[in-house]
Amino acid sequence: MARNTAYTDGPIGSVMVKTALSMLPGTLAISGYNIADTYFVSKLGTLPMAAMGFTFPVVMLVGCLYRGLDNGIMTPTAQLLGGGRIPRAARLITSGAILIILVSLTVGIVGSLTIEPVFRNLLKAEDNVMGDIRAYMVIWYMGSVTAALGMATNALMVTAGESRLAGMFMLGGLLLNVMLDPLFIFGVGFIPAMGVAGAALATVIAQVAGLAANACVLHFKLRMISTFKLPKDVIFGHWKIILRYGIPAICAMLLIPLGSMAVTRGVAVVGGEIAVAAIAAATRIETVAFVFPMSLGMALLPMIGQNYGARAWNRIHQCRRFSMRFAGAILLLMATIFSIFAPELSSLFTKDPKVLEIMVRYLRIVSWGLAGVEVHRFGGFFLNACAHPTAAAMLNGSRIVIFLVPLTFIAVAFNSLDGIFYARLVSDVCSGIIGLICARIVTKSLFKKSA
Repeated sequence: MARNTAYTDGPIGSVMVKTALSMLPGTLAISGYNIADTYFVSKLGTLPMAAMGFTFPVVMLVGCLYRGLDNGIMTPTAQLLGGGRIPRAARLITSGAILIILVSLTVGIVGSLTIEPVFRNLLKAEDNVMGDIRAYMVIWYMGSVTAALGMATNALMVTAGESRLAGMFMLGGLLLNVMLDPLFIFGVGFIPAMGVAGAALATVIAQVAGLAANACVLHFKLRMISTFKLPKDVIFGHWKIILRYGIPAICAMLLIPLGSMAVTRGVAVVGGEIAVAAIAAATRIETVAFVFPMSLGMALLPMIGQNYGARAWNRIHQCRRFSMRFAGAILLLMATIFSIFAPELSSLFTKDPKVLEIMVRYLRIVSWGLAGVEVHRFGGFFLNACAHPTAAAMLNGSRIVIFLVPLTFIAVAFNSLDGIFYARLVSDVCSGIIGLICARIVTKSLFKKSA
């Protein structure tokens, strides 16, 4: 296994754009899973859409846990590859895979047993949507292990420089999901109509296929999975390193779906199930705006990590300037498009005039803060990859704790649905400014280390 020298030697802008373009199919796939499921489920009516809306924060919650663990593996792996310590990186990755399996099995079991209290008591789901929620989540939790490992193996392929293959595999999983969705949701031939449960089953099958492809590349081509039996003390030592980066990342990421839960609950209180269904569909449209910035972000963390391992401080500084300006410009352009074409985009998902009207209002308000979201996220990447995981967690958590949740509660107190949307806008803009400042401080401080 060899590290991708383009991360540490190639032109900053060219390498980042090329890597982002190669990851574009994969990023489209991430957004596409949600969009495809939402599109087909929307054909079942408003209540199934509302059920999907209630599942979204929980799916995000578990996904953030897994992405935090991925972060804990990716960051030290990138640093080791950048410093040329390749065999140690392979052993760390193998130990990390064992940890992910144990965690995801636990999540699947506990999650399946707590569906009723989570959705009834925390999210205030009513009886008329609980049947669909239960059917969806039981299957989704059954695929917990493959989902977690699939995310991790894909991220590691990008870290090792195989971004093109990683993107192709993710796109292949999406295409499989799109083909299976109508078969399982509506039924055909001997396959019974499963409703929203069919969407979950299609997703799990697509994840299994993607994991199999990723594992083959990691093991046979990249040799990133150690074939030697690792002693327990080595595994535990690697877990300590992984958790040093992973736990702060998990804590910060878990706040994101918790914030989403608070917003969902607020929307349910102020606007009811129609508003929840509208926001569920609108957030799927919103994810489209992040397609290219997310592709850039996928390249950003391993690139910073490898350059940190190679002690290439000036390249890290250049990465910050290029990535934040590039992502900010794209997302401001997407905000303009969303504001102009909000009615047309929303009508793709619903013909219900009440749902449509709320979706349009949401897109025209919230989209102007999307640039702040991505700049804030990139700021966390820089802090984390530069060996400041706790500071990165505090930065990432500040958007939820300091801005989004308190401002949402204020809007709910005034019984204002638009107020909830403006709370999100203010939170995104303010956190983006803070993220930019923090990233500037940490990248400039690197030069003092070599002084």
